[in-house]
Formats: sequence, C-alpha cells, structure tokens
Amino acid sequence: MAKEFLLATGNPHKAEEFNELFPAEVLKIKSAPEKIEVVEDGKTFNDNALLKAKAYHDKFGGPVLADDSGLVVNALPEELGIYSARFGGDGLSDKERALLLLEKLKETEDRSAYFVCVLCFYINENEIYFFEGRVEGNIGTEYVGETGFGYDPVFIPTDGKDELTMAQLPEWKNIHSHRAVASRYALDFFQQS
Repeated sequence: MAKEFLLATGNPHKAEEFNELFPAEVLKIKSAPEKIEVVEDGKTFNDNALLKAKAYHDKFGGPVLADDSGLVVNALPEELGIYSARFGGDGLSDKERALLLLEKLKETEDRSAYFVCVLCFYINENEIYFFEGRVEGNIGTEYVGETGFGYDPVFIPTDGKDELTMAQLPEWKNIHSHRAVASRYALDFFQQS
C-alpha cells in the first residue's frame, strides 16, 4: 500500500513533479491545502527542509515531504547554497540572479559548482528521514537555454552532453537532476521499508 505525504508547498505543480518521480503504488504526494510561510533560518539544507516539514506537519498533521535545494558555487562559498533563491537581494528575477552570477565569476577560473536537493520525509517527531541528491558541473560563461528555471541556463552538468546547460537538457534533467537523484534514494528506502 502506498505511503501518502503532504508536500510542504502551496505549488500543486511541484506535487505533480514528485508524483512523476515516485510510482503511485509506493509513494503518493499531495499538495497542501494552502501555503504557509516558514522562516528558513537554518544553517544547512537539512535544517531548512526540516523546518518546512515540521511546520506543515504541525499545521495539517500527517506525514509531510519537504525539500530544500540550491546551487553551491565553490568560488562563492558564502553567497549561494542555502541562499540561492535570495542571491543578489530581494526583487531580482531568476534570470537576473543567473546573470549576476555570471558577472561575479567573469574573472574567475574555478567555475565548479553543484546543485543539491535535500528531501525530508517527516512522518512524526521520531521518524524523520533525509535523502540528498547532487549534480556536479560548472558555471558557463553565458545564459543559454529555454527550459528549466533558476540557474539552469548557466549550469553545465559534468555528465550532460557536450557543453550544454541544464536548460538545454530537459530529458536529461528529468532523470539526472539533484531532485531526481534524491527521489531515487528515497524510493529505494521506502520500497524496502
């Protein structure tokens, strides 16, 4: 019998995305009835995923799935990571953030980076499971690609094709993204439990 989890977001498309990653007979992910504001003041991706999961569990009850993800750029160790969505300050679009990243790395040789996604499955206060997925790569020198979002148009995955950005590799991303990798680890765990 499938385990059901409420997704700690108000975005129904994200629930659909997870349901494409998990077989319905193992895990079912449903959208929360409403989005709640959670202060993400943790020091790690795990901390922030747990803060979201616990907040949704406290409000709606039952098992919750929360995720936290971001881009870690080795040349800018304190600027992105858990702050990826806030990089450059409030009011910037995804594209403006990506262009700012290109500008900051203009004179930098080390362009290595990785996307990370942490999934937190919060069943109750005694049963909390974390799964992490990563995609290694480099930051390109220009903004390229029409699909994806966030930093996808500037991120060139190491295991991708040629020098294409994540935004040029939608089929590849569906299988190899940081979220897909973390989801596979979670699926393996829940299929065995």
